[in-house]
Amino acid sequence: MKPILDLRSDTLTRPSPQMREVMARAVVGDSFYDEDPTVRELEQRVAELFGHEAALFVPSGTMSNQIALQLHCAPGDAVFCAADNHILRAETGALAALAGLQPVVPELIDGFKPSINSLDELYVAPGSFVAPATKLLALENTHLFSGGRIHDLGHLQQLSSWCRTKGLAIHLDGARLWHAHVESGTPLSVYGGLFDTLSVCFSKGLGAPVGSCLIASQQHIHRAKLLRKRLGGTMRQAGILAAGALWALENHIPELKQDHRKASFLASWLKALLPQAEVANPETNIVLLKFQESAIGLLEELKQKYGLQLSALNPKTLRAVCHRDVSLAQLENLGQ
Repeated sequence: MKPILDLRSDTLTRPSPQMREVMARAVVGDSFYDEDPTVRELEQRVAELFGHEAALFVPSGTMSNQIALQLHCAPGDAVFCAADNHILRAETGALAALAGLQPVVPELIDGFKPSINSLDELYVAPGSFVAPATKLLALENTHLFSGGRIHDLGHLQQLSSWCRTKGLAIHLDGARLWHAHVESGTPLSVYGGLFDTLSVCFSKGLGAPVGSCLIASQQHIHRAKLLRKRLGGTMRQAGILAAGALWALENHIPELKQDHRKASFLASWLKALLPQAEVANPETNIVLLKFQESAIGLLEELKQKYGLQLSALNPKTLRAVCHRDVSLAQLENLGQ
């Protein structure tokens, strides 16, 4: 069998030798007491990049999102989000199980962007004795389940302004926001100015082994520390992990453009190989293949024949995620 090019996810990357070295040399302390200097450096750097007061290092993007939901909402409140946003589709029901929230799904533009007209129709002000009050609009950029698509800045600005007029909080799941930033050229500080809270991930496109940051005001982060503790996410000498995230943050963002090039090449190759599939031109690093019938059997065929390992989002949709551990040259040699 051919060597495997594992494109199931961009979480599969391994730390580079340079990253391992800085992690081994990291200055550490007890992060629970805010005494880990490397964690504090990471949090300060991320907060500065997005123009916010503070940030909090947490083990995962799911935890970061769930803390944000609980910052803005109380059990029984309603949250606007798309049906296939990560917080609703890929966090094992935590929105309901941990936060006690009710998702409200608005009509969408292009399959993932909430329509403001629909939000207006569905919005419930505080004080209702019938429907749960709407407290939060949660967005995702890039949008995973639509194939890593970028939420355009103009529409984000309109949504942010609409939330301000309603007194509604707005949160961004920005696990792959780095990709949107690199591809669109939108500064991170511009994204930061549109949201009350943002979550960004270091263990996907940036290639660090662990971790995300929640970005917010000092007041929100103060309470977020309590919620992190409640969820079991407090870490101790976490500077070893934060050092990897810092290295990735300072060195790997420009390289994301290469992942987008890889995805574009792979999409073209798959279109030629599988004419029965609908393969959209990727905007960032994710390639989706949609079929009229189940394509589960195709996963093993691609692995055995081409050494290409993909994942299935559902029986009729396969996914490939390009990342730093698979090179363009390796993809160009597919089928050789």
